[in-house]
Order: sequence, then structure tokens, then C-alpha cells
Amino acid sequence: MKIFSTNTCYVPRDLSTITQSKNEVDAELGGMTHPQVQKIWHSIESLYKTGNHPLISVCIRRKGQIVLNRSIGYAQGNSAKGLAKNAVVATPDSPVCLFSASKIVTAMLIHMLDETGEINLLDPISHYIPEYAQNGKNRATIFHLLSHRGGIPRIEMEVTPELLFDREQILRHLFAAKPLLPAGTHLAYHAVTAGYVLGELIERVTGQDIRQFLHERIEKPMGMDYFNYGLKPEFRDQVAQSTATGIHPKLGTDYYLDHVLGGGLELAVDVTNDHRFMDTICPAGNIYTSAEQANRFFEMLLNGGSYNGTQIMTPQTVFRATLPTSATSIDRTLLAPMRYALGPMLGNNPVGIFGPHTGQAFGHLGFSNILCWADPERDISVSILNTGKSVVGTHLPALANVLLQISTQCPKIPKQQRRALFSTDRTTMDLV
Repeated sequence: MKIFSTNTCYVPRDLSTITQSKNEVDAELGGMTHPQVQKIWHSIESLYKTGNHPLISVCIRRKGQIVLNRSIGYAQGNSAKGLAKNAVVATPDSPVCLFSASKIVTAMLIHMLDETGEINLLDPISHYIPEYAQNGKNRATIFHLLSHRGGIPRIEMEVTPELLFDREQILRHLFAAKPLLPAGTHLAYHAVTAGYVLGELIERVTGQDIRQFLHERIEKPMGMDYFNYGLKPEFRDQVAQSTATGIHPKLGTDYYLDHVLGGGLELAVDVTNDHRFMDTICPAGNIYTSAEQANRFFEMLLNGGSYNGTQIMTPQTVFRATLPTSATSIDRTLLAPMRYALGPMLGNNPVGIFGPHTGQAFGHLGFSNILCWADPERDISVSILNTGKSVVGTHLPALANVLLQISTQCPKIPKQQRRALFSTDRTTMDLV
């Protein structure tokens, strides 16, 4: 990667040659107009033209209808080094690693166990994993981990690809770890750590590994071919590869990422392109799926836990999982103002991580510009997946405009017309 460069990818003049769509319906069926959908899409094209992403794949449902489901760019062979002769144009079905957007899926699996009474979120983790009680962690609860107040925001050892491929070694380290902060006291994003502990909890309680649990509870009943931790070998030739882009990370980005993840930009990129990572289970960050299937998951949550007539979880479970756990606070890991529920990240007013006036939106970010969320006020579910891992780059104004266009072109729906789960006025419970 060049030091004095924006490190962008090749962008063809005619974007139609690298654009594909699938299963879109007329905008009117989603309560929108064709110009509204086009304004959103043009903002995504403008984001792609910055060259920070080899691939952008997006899916938007409004009122349950797919108004946008498109990919633009290359799944493989395009990077800051140039376009390879064997570059592969992506499709809307190209599997993409969700990175940290995987966390909300793991969190909802925990909520499903709470729903059936198999666990209680206020129980200490050590009630299910006795080894976790070491070094003063005996009072840390499941609630604390879900709300990023568990006191173990980082792995306090060198993070290497080999470590991330060895789940048992990470668990042994976390069980023996001394918390950096007292559980329940300070907000500090748990980028990797909480996921491993929650995954182990699911295995201890159910007798299944989290991959099989996700398959039986969500992936299979929702008809998704690949929506799981890692990626089946038969889909790996289609996977969209991540690449490092943006302003040179040594000028500050790597220092920040080391604070958050325990490793730099190249580590995160290289690991997710490695088939060994696709073999393993990383509950905090290695679900591979398409934009539409990710969007399908959020549509299910928006619909009170139901998809195509199948009740995946109860409306009460979704409601409880998406309630704010605190007011907007400075996150000691991300070093930014954040607002969390029990697993999901939350939007905010007048502006939040999912755009302006998104105070009731819930979802999650994924490294570095992946955004997946649902907004009950607008009756939309959105997934924006991309493969350029540009933390600081020329794309940021264009990305902000994408969020602005989605919020603007998908206007809020009157309360009496919203779906039943969110028909109750939640304003008094929004701690903004």
C-alpha cells in the first residue's frame, strides 16, 4: 500500500457493466416512487466511484417489499494494486463477510434461549461456564456482555491469524483473563471477546455448537443457503474478497484498530480471505452471507420475529432486545458516542450511525463501512455490504450521503400505519 496515496481501486467508466440486480419489485409496492429509489441508487453509485470498495452490495426492503437488491463491482481481482486479468464481477448472491455485523445475530440467538427459559440474561456467565469466574469475573452477567459492559473489551495478548483460527485457545485466555474494567460500570465495545464467550455459552446450554444452532433456528427455517459462521466449501469460489483501501493506515488507522481489535488493517483483511477463517467459528465476526439474506434477517426482526409465516422468535423477544440500555455515552473502545441495546447498536436523533433522524433504528456496523439495520419508523430494512476496508478515505462524504438519501427518500410512516410490533409509542423508552 502506498504511503502518499488514497489507495483506491479501479472503477470502470460504464458502471452498468459491473452492476447486477435481482428480484426487485416496482417501487410503488414498497410505498415509494421510482425517482426515490433511483436517488438512493445514484448515491450508492457515487460511493462506488470513490474507488474505496471493489464491491458494494445493497438490499433495501420497504413495507416488506424488495425495492433495491443490487451489486456493483468485483467479487475478486480488484484492489488498490489494480484490476487483475481474471477479475470476477460480483452478483447480488456473492457471499460477503459481515465482520462485526455478525454480533447482532449472535445476540439474538442468546435472546432466543432467554425466550425459552433455558437461560436468564441476569445470571452470571459463570453459572453456565464455571471457568469464567476466574480473576473477579464471577459477577459478570450475560446482560453485561450483550451491552458491552462486561469488562473484557480486548484480548490482552498478541492477536495473530493463528490465534483467531484457534477458538479453544482464545476461550482459555478469556476464562483466565482479569477484567480491565469492573463488569457493568463502563461502556467499552467488545470487538471480539464477548462473541466467543456467548458462543461457548450457547454450546454449554444446548449441546450444539453455535453454527448448528444458527442453522436450525434461523438459517434453515428462513430458507437461506449461506447465513452462518464461516462459509461452506461449495460457496468459497464465489466469495467476495476483502481488500485494504483508503489513506495509509500507518498514519493513525492501525493504532486505532489495534486499540479496538488488537490488530491492524492488514490482519483483519487477510484473516477473512483465509479459508481457515471460513472453517472456524468466530461469533463476533465471521458470518458470510449476501446482502439480501442479511436483509432478510433484519426484515424478520422488523416483522416481530416472523418471516413468510414462520415465527422465528416472539415479538416480545425482539422488543426487549432492541430497547436502549443507556443514554448515548462515549464508548471507551471506539472513542465515540454510541447507543446500544442488548446486542444491537441503535440509531439516534438528530443524527446517528444509520443516518439522520433514526432514533428508533436498530442494527449493527461491520468493519469498516458495512451497515445493516431496520427502522420501524420508516418500515425499512437495509443491508449495505462492501469489501473495501477503508477506515479513513475519500469515500466518507459519499457514504454520509447514502445514509442521508435512505432517510430522506424513505419518509417516516404515520404511527397508526406501522407494523403491530412497533405500534406502541416507544418514545418514552428511547433514552436519547
